[in-house]
Amino acid sequence: MRPDLGGVDPLEYNLATRNNAGDVVMRTAALFPDRVAINDQGREVTYRELAETIDRLGHGLLGLGLEPGTPVALTMMNSWRVLATYFACARAGLVCMPLNVLLGIEDQRWILGDSRPAAVVTDAAFRGMHEQVLATDEHVRHVVVSDDDSPETIAGRPAHSWQGLVDAAPEGPLEVQIEDRDSVQCLYTSGTTSRPKGVLVSHGSLVTALLSNALATRMSWGSSGSSMLVVLPMFHVTALNTLCMPILLTGGTVVLVGMTFDAATSLDAIERHRVTHAMMLPMMYRACLAEQEQRPRELSSVTTAIYAMAPMPDDLLDAVDEAFVNAAVVLGSGQTEVVPATVMQWPEHRHTAADSWGPQVPSVMTRTMATSGELLPLGETGEIVYRAPNVCTGYWNNPAANEAAFAGGWFHSGDVGHLDEEGVVWFTDRLKDIIKSGGENVSSVQVESVVLGTPGVAECSVVGVPHEHWGEAVCAVVVPDGSVPEERLEREIIARAKDVLAGYQVPKEVRVVEEMPKTATGKIQKHTVRELLR
Repeated sequence: MRPDLGGVDPLEYNLATRNNAGDVVMRTAALFPDRVAINDQGREVTYRELAETIDRLGHGLLGLGLEPGTPVALTMMNSWRVLATYFACARAGLVCMPLNVLLGIEDQRWILGDSRPAAVVTDAAFRGMHEQVLATDEHVRHVVVSDDDSPETIAGRPAHSWQGLVDAAPEGPLEVQIEDRDSVQCLYTSGTTSRPKGVLVSHGSLVTALLSNALATRMSWGSSGSSMLVVLPMFHVTALNTLCMPILLTGGTVVLVGMTFDAATSLDAIERHRVTHAMMLPMMYRACLAEQEQRPRELSSVTTAIYAMAPMPDDLLDAVDEAFVNAAVVLGSGQTEVVPATVMQWPEHRHTAADSWGPQVPSVMTRTMATSGELLPLGETGEIVYRAPNVCTGYWNNPAANEAAFAGGWFHSGDVGHLDEEGVVWFTDRLKDIIKSGGENVSSVQVESVVLGTPGVAECSVVGVPHEHWGEAVCAVVVPDGSVPEERLEREIIARAKDVLAGYQVPKEVRVVEEMPKTATGKIQKHTVRELLR
């Protein structure tokens, strides 16, 4: 059955029924106009100001001649203007493409060449980079500079003031026909492989993910909103989609403290703004605990303390429990292609299944699959696959990757694990990180958890290195914390591994390094670790 819409104006029908990510803030602003939406290092932006800025900037971008469906690249440090620009693109039907500002010139040039954006919105600090990157680019026609002062041109392109576009734009709502399955964002994967892939996400997928995240993390809706401390970079899916946007959907406050993590600044913000939600990497929590010992803050407002990107040793989990006395300390996991979180622990899993990923979130179906394409029963290990409305629409300009990703009617994550009888997901490893040693498959993650439990180890990455006899040898690369002499640390790592692991899982070698190569969000780049060992 379908309604007869012959007499209905298509734009009016679209505005009345659509599921548009840009409308999220408009709905919240209508209900809580004077509530603070974003606190950007002391700069308070209300929902009214945010909503008005979004539509005016959207008008301004379209006024540059950009057409709906066109990608707009963002190279910006964390600020309220990142979110305003994102939602302006969404309301204007443009595809927002935040770029990792820490990437080198060649990576930036490759991504722009692959995605072909018509405009770049950037901070003045990156002007020098864009002078180089855009020198050989044929697609970018306009550069918008977010700072108050902007040059007339950058790399021969007209340079526009961000605030100037806002001030000069017409008042009134921005009304553009946009379909639910139209792309709202393109995020390039973190680059743990040689070339990142552009992940396209639709409006409908994103809004579903935001609702699911708000429910899974128990964000407040009503007379008092939740507040989220954001210390991760907003060009990454976690800060952008998992942290900031669900808070704005539910009428809460995003608390920004800059993009360079500082434990003292973060703890001060939690205390000052009575933050209810925080997400940090394990190393960030460790730094916060050390700072808390030096100068205690009042942290009782935190009800949800999420960690991600890396495992958390038991001693650190216990210490976080003690510091954040009222918080559920949970692990959240996911990937850019299935707008995270895809799985998340429940509070009770902190003690009953702390090493697990937790169950699927409300909007996601999770199973495991054999290499033959057969779905596996509970308890059997295979590739973790997903079905969900928040699965991406596909990879940009990469048909081979799309064919592999959606084979069999499920999205293939590239992760290996199993589901237990309660539906809790237990992660084994990335498919590409399984070590094949002496005919046995070794989970690098399992070995890492044992090595991390050795006193004196701050960080660990376990990889396979070529070996004449074993095919691959298990090698543990560790960063020491300085409490144990290096020569003794290596012996104790091996001794602990022999006590806990099977013989074929025990590292054949331990390498001590000063630091790990990491992505901007703190993920250890195992492909770089392998290259360093060759």
